[in-house]
Amino acid sequence: MNLQDLNKITSKMSNTSKMPVLFLGHGSPMNAIEENEFVSGFRKLGQEIQKPNAILCISAHWETKGTFVTAMKQPKTIHDFGGFPQALFDVQYPAPGSPELAQTTKDLIKTTEVGLDENWGLDHGSWSVIKHMYPDANIPVIELSIDYTQPAQYHYDLAKQLSELRHKGVLIIGSGNMVHNLRMVNWRKLNEEYAYDWAIEANESMKNFILDDNHKDLINFRSQGKAFELAIPTPEHYMPLIYTMAFKDKNDDVSLFNDKPLGGSLTMTSVKITPNT
Repeated sequence: MNLQDLNKITSKMSNTSKMPVLFLGHGSPMNAIEENEFVSGFRKLGQEIQKPNAILCISAHWETKGTFVTAMKQPKTIHDFGGFPQALFDVQYPAPGSPELAQTTKDLIKTTEVGLDENWGLDHGSWSVIKHMYPDANIPVIELSIDYTQPAQYHYDLAKQLSELRHKGVLIIGSGNMVHNLRMVNWRKLNEEYAYDWAIEANESMKNFILDDNHKDLINFRSQGKAFELAIPTPEHYMPLIYTMAFKDKNDDVSLFNDKPLGGSLTMTSVKITPNT
């Protein structure tokens, strides 16, 4: 894509100072209605960073064959879980969508055809964290799906094509968990700061890769040994991190927050990428 084409695509979106990029460890859906240190971390973010014109979220909970972006004017709140209190199912997050941003996102991606989706909405990977950052639900939110047929390198390269959105007031959020193995959760310690040795090993390695700008080893996570195999039994909660890191420029700063394990085999570790001023 040449500069002229890019300018045409983004001409309807005003230029802004460069926006941060986030990876949020969203954890249990109950974080949507509970008050804890992780929720406080999300809320603090909303107070610290520049208010965005719109939000593009890559959620672990929207996997598709092919790549899609939500394009409806008013996305529904999806309660994509079971076995939780009715209070959680009663939560609505009526943020508007943005057909314009959806179309721009589609046009910017040249390596694959992107479908405009009118059926999905906002799953709990997005609304359960965004609601703490922007409780008034007055910022347009769209979601970009994760093509489950594609490897990490594909997702990293796809994200690179959307970097211009950071200069258009769009806050990009990847929502998942770096260590996420539900089959091995110690449910008695789900609300305790507790981790198995392999979870600590994998999480520490991931953090080192992030802080060292070692994106190659993050992408090649299947070559990192047994701890990574246990930490990432399926890739959907890890892929949003790959998207987030793809947006990092050399002159950006990276910091970690909510960096704690839960239940043995989950980590809430989150990443904030900000322009170096």
